[in-house]
Amino acid sequence: MAPPFTADAVAVITGGASGIGFALAEKCKGYGMRVVIADRDGDALEAAAKTLGDGVTPFKMDVAQKEDWEALKTTVQQNLLALNAGIGPKSSWGDASTFQSIFDVNLMGVVNGIAAFLPLVEQTASSGSPSSIIITGSKQGITNPPGNPAYNASKAAVKSIAEHLSWDLRDKSISVHLLVPGWTFTGMTGNAANASTAKPDGAWWPDQVIEYLEQKIQEGQFWVICPDNDVTEALDKKRMTWTAGDMVQGRQPLSRWREESKDEAKALIDAMEL
Repeated sequence: MAPPFTADAVAVITGGASGIGFALAEKCKGYGMRVVIADRDGDALEAAAKTLGDGVTPFKMDVAQKEDWEALKTTVQQNLLALNAGIGPKSSWGDASTFQSIFDVNLMGVVNGIAAFLPLVEQTASSGSPSSIIITGSKQGITNPPGNPAYNASKAAVKSIAEHLSWDLRDKSISVHLLVPGWTFTGMTGNAANASTAKPDGAWWPDQVIEYLEQKIQEGQFWVICPDNDVTEALDKKRMTWTAGDMVQGRQPLSRWREESKDEAKALIDAMEL
C-alpha cells in the first residue's frame, strides 16, 4: 500500500502542538499535505500553528471529550489520522482519580478518535486515496516496568486496540501502525516549552522518531518500535522476549526488576540471540 504522505492529502494529528505530534505535522507539511493539529494546550497550539505556517489548521480540543471529536469531525476529512495525544503523570494505588485521568486521555482519546473518524477514513480509502491510522503507544505498555501502573496499563490497552483495529481493517485500503517511541526528548519527558534543559545524549529528537516512522510505514510495518541512542532494536527485542517469557516460563511477573532475579535476567538478556 502506498504511504499516505502525498501532496494535498489531509492529516489530523492529536497532541500536535509539541513533541512527536509536532514533528509529524512538520513531516506532513513538508510533503505538501494539509494538516490539522489538535491539542488541549491553547497557547502551545497557537505557537505551533504560527511556526508551521500556511496549510496548518489548529484545533483546540480535549481528546477525552466526545463532543470535541464531533466538532472536529465536521471540519475535516482526512487520509492520515494520528492518535498521538497522551499524558503521563505518576500514579499510585491510593489515587484512583489519576488512573481515571490517564485512561481518559491515553485510552479513551484513542477510542473516541477511532469512533469519530473511522467512517471518514474508510470513505477516503474507498475512493482510492491511501489512508493510514497511526496510534502512539509506549514500551511501558509492552514491558511494563515498575513505577507507573496507570500509564503502563493505559498503553497496554492502546496496544491491544491497535492490534485489533489492524485486524478489522485487514481487507480495506487502510494501514494501521502502532508507533512506540524510544526515549524521546519531548514535552512529556523534559522538553517543555521554554525549558532550558539540554537533551540527554541517550534520547532521540522527535523528528528522528518521525523519520523512523516513515521508514516503517513505507515497509508496510504495523510495529514501529523505535530505538534511541541508548537502546538498540536488538536490545528492545530481547527485553520484549524476556517479558513474554515470564508468563510462558512461569516466572514471577516483572522478573527483570526483582532483586532475586534481576542479575540473572540481565545476563540472559545480554546473551540472548534472536
